[in-house]
Amino acid sequence: MPSSSPRPLPDSPSALQQQQSSPGPDPKLGDSSVPEQSSASTPVALEQPKRILYVIPNYRAVSADAQVPPLDATGKLKLFAEDSFDYSTFLYVGALSGISMAQKSVPQFSDGADSFAKYYYHIFADQAVGNFFTEFALASAFKQDPRYFTLGRGGFLKRTGYALSRLAVTRTDSGGSAVNFSEIVGNGAAAGISGLYYPAQYRTWTKTGQRWEEQLALDGVFNVVKEFWPDIRHSVLHQK
Repeated sequence: MPSSSPRPLPDSPSALQQQQSSPGPDPKLGDSSVPEQSSASTPVALEQPKRILYVIPNYRAVSADAQVPPLDATGKLKLFAEDSFDYSTFLYVGALSGISMAQKSVPQFSDGADSFAKYYYHIFADQAVGNFFTEFALASAFKQDPRYFTLGRGGFLKRTGYALSRLAVTRTDSGGSAVNFSEIVGNGAAAGISGLYYPAQYRTWTKTGQRWEEQLALDGVFNVVKEFWPDIRHSVLHQK
């Protein structure tokens, strides 16, 4: 009967245990010793809410460092619908109508409840038509992303300058940068169309240009609000 030579013992029993409890990397999973790098994400406290103060629609804002896929035409159409027909839009238009009525911005609308109704549907139409062109029609035609991607870092002047610059520069569907034709041309088209339902005195080139400039200025203000709202919401209002 042949004799069997004794197996050599390891220098330390713990060494054998370590070898048995630490298998090599699974070829199917890759090297588990190297941690997978996670994608950048925004802290929950600084995420963008769907509405600002429960009144102002905020569907277009994307939090800093958030990883989001590009919008196709269907996604842009959905964005237009959310931004134009959310309940907060009706409240927001009501507030603007009251301000315009108090300022008598269109004297031909006179005073009273009937006047408020005229201001309301004119301003609502302005918002809806503008959103249609800037967020869906021209954004799809020019392959541009109509959302506002916040910077989220840096000083006040840097972030304010960035927010205002988004009126002229926007992100493309492919992730690059381009002149913001959707915003510029879209609001111009909306200003021209609005002449069809405003009094005749407001159908001139001058009045159309003024409405175009006012809408661009309003969008610029809201870009700044969207840029800083997460900070205000977290640090000032202490909302989660």
